[in-house]
Amino acid sequence: MGHLSTSERVCSTTPMASTGEGSPPLLARRAKLSSEAQARRSEDSSPESMPRGKQQQPQPVPLSASAAPRNIPKDLIDHIPKDQINMEEYTRNFKGDNILGWQLNAPLKWDKVIQISLLHLVAFFCLVTYPLNELRFYSLIWSLFMGGVAGFGVTAGAHRFWTHRSYKANPVLRSLLMISYSVAGQNTMYDWVRDHRVHHKYSETDADPHNANRGFFFSHVGWLMMLKHPEVLRRGRQIDMTDIVSDPVIQFHQKYFYVLKVMLCFVLPTLVPVYCWNETWYHAFVHQCLFRYVFSLNFTWSVNSAAHLWGSRPYDKRIMPSENIYVSIMAMGEGWHNYHHVFPWDYKAAELGNYKVNFTTMVLDAFQRLGWAYDMKQPSKELVRRTLEKYGDGSHESQRGKGAAQFGAVPMGATQMVGHVHYAEVPDPELEYDAESSSTESAKLDENENESERQKKATKKLAA
Repeated sequence: MGHLSTSERVCSTTPMASTGEGSPPLLARRAKLSSEAQARRSEDSSPESMPRGKQQQPQPVPLSASAAPRNIPKDLIDHIPKDQINMEEYTRNFKGDNILGWQLNAPLKWDKVIQISLLHLVAFFCLVTYPLNELRFYSLIWSLFMGGVAGFGVTAGAHRFWTHRSYKANPVLRSLLMISYSVAGQNTMYDWVRDHRVHHKYSETDADPHNANRGFFFSHVGWLMMLKHPEVLRRGRQIDMTDIVSDPVIQFHQKYFYVLKVMLCFVLPTLVPVYCWNETWYHAFVHQCLFRYVFSLNFTWSVNSAAHLWGSRPYDKRIMPSENIYVSIMAMGEGWHNYHHVFPWDYKAAELGNYKVNFTTMVLDAFQRLGWAYDMKQPSKELVRRTLEKYGDGSHESQRGKGAAQFGAVPMGATQMVGHVHYAEVPDPELEYDAESSSTESAKLDENENESERQKKATKKLAA
């Protein structure tokens, strides 16, 4: 999660005309996936059954040169460079740059390398040379406030609402989320949501935009400085984005993206201190356009990097996402990442709604009391218990007294994950399983438990 504003770019070699066949028909693909899933479903029918099957590294999906990305309306097709359509040529020319004898895994986007590096260098210089005796209390509070607004737009808006649909929001709250997200100054909502859905569906594989297997720097910021792996583009085109492109709030954001970003992320936050308490232009600019912006970006990026590399894994020891309290503090509750990758549809993004380390949940609960947020999704305690007992590393507080060896605990920061594979998440029990658009292409985790969850919710609705 976390993007600078940048369009996807491809190798500069002129595309050749493709003669490859297109992908198989939708019904044929679904029939094939359904038959494969049927053979695997017995594996996870109960908590006592064998562990979930691995989802292997995604295989390339051939696309014809004339095939447009799936589920993207005509008004968004122009957002994607036309020379990106030819995936065969893109893959053939996808070769890492060699910098002073150091062979990289992907071609660099030199404009982004310069922009991101220069931004951080200037911010660091201004930080170490900042005259503390000139720091004003109101300016400090304003910077913290705007940082919180930007963070909330990312965590509650782009992440928990638009990407995972973990709750519903009325038009007023959706508009506030869009405005708050614009304050963060990141990529378009469409690109952010698509990349994050791909990340969850193919986490830690070549199709993951910020694959943590490629190291801390790449998963933190390096992925923004390089061309995307061909598998990221292929799988991104298969993600169902119809809910995003049909949302009028997203359509407005897409249409006025650059205006909203410049005005809400940089201009207005700088003007307020100058005209409200006579802050100097230099200090106002440094606070908002450098310090607040750079810190906000790195707090968001830490979820992709630190929360995938360091921490405990009480809910699923076989995946890389971890519980990291430091990331949770910085990213307003997004650091409980092992839980989140097992239950991505929980609006809390954590098992417990502890407001001290999950500020986003506190604000969402407040909006729920106002009636602006509703249908807040979360799994039952029983489903969470069965899942952590079956797959967890034994670090959950409910298991600490039972002996780590009994639950196969792994050391802090370690992982039993072997190779570049991805395990299925627990699918949303309110949604029907669809191999083409769900968060997992493999068999459901504990299908009987999820069906029970679905029936319980249906019974509650009928009783109401």
